[in-house]
Amino acid sequence: MKCNSKTEKQLYTEKKSLADFKVGVDNVIFSVDTQHNRLLVLLRKRKEEPYENSWSLPGTLVRQGESLQDAAYRSLAEKIRVNNLYLEQLYTFGAPGRDPRESPESFGVRYLSVSYFALVRYEEAELIAKPSVNLAWYQVKEVPQLAFDHSQILEYGYRRLKNKLEYSPIAFDVLPEKFTLNDLYQLYCTVLGENFSDYSNFRSRLLKLGFLLDTGVKVSRGAGRPAALYSFDKVAFMPFKDKPLVFI
Repeated sequence: MKCNSKTEKQLYTEKKSLADFKVGVDNVIFSVDTQHNRLLVLLRKRKEEPYENSWSLPGTLVRQGESLQDAAYRSLAEKIRVNNLYLEQLYTFGAPGRDPRESPESFGVRYLSVSYFALVRYEEAELIAKPSVNLAWYQVKEVPQLAFDHSQILEYGYRRLKNKLEYSPIAFDVLPEKFTLNDLYQLYCTVLGENFSDYSNFRSRLLKLGFLLDTGVKVSRGAGRPAALYSFDKVAFMPFKDKPLVFI
């Protein structure tokens, strides 16, 4: 008679070979402070192990019945209030050992991070004060070493942000509906650096492309001449979608 029972060792080996995943989302939330020419990222100081008292990206574990994007929006909405933002899935980070809670004793439990990056304007983003959460904006170039592999996630997000600005209209997702060309230029300078293009060439190129509409309204700021307010025409932009170097 053939025995189909398995030994405890065989069952353990089979169980150990299949990873049991816990999935979280980590948000790289960038804010553009054009007034002070700063690109900032939102960080959270952890109050629990692992990495207690270390800075990390804000994130959350995905709940039952919740989509990844909904989890990303929920985590973001628990941290800041903002009307205009851009949010996009970035990458999945799941290298073995990326989380200290993984151990042989956990029978293969692994922690995946599906990362997202967001872009907001600093003057519009309001931090939600909660006594149990330590949140702070850090300049990207001054970020300390982060918990887990969050320094790698941040670096990846920064590269994606700069690349997206070159060929996609994400800047218009965070600008007001009506804006000046200088508003747009300052946003690009803050992220890409002041040497990416001079204002005259930037202005000339954008106006020739034809997807900015002059609203006929002018606004006075300071002692200079009133500046024209423009709006973004999504339909006129469609022929340029996914083409590189549209803006610079």
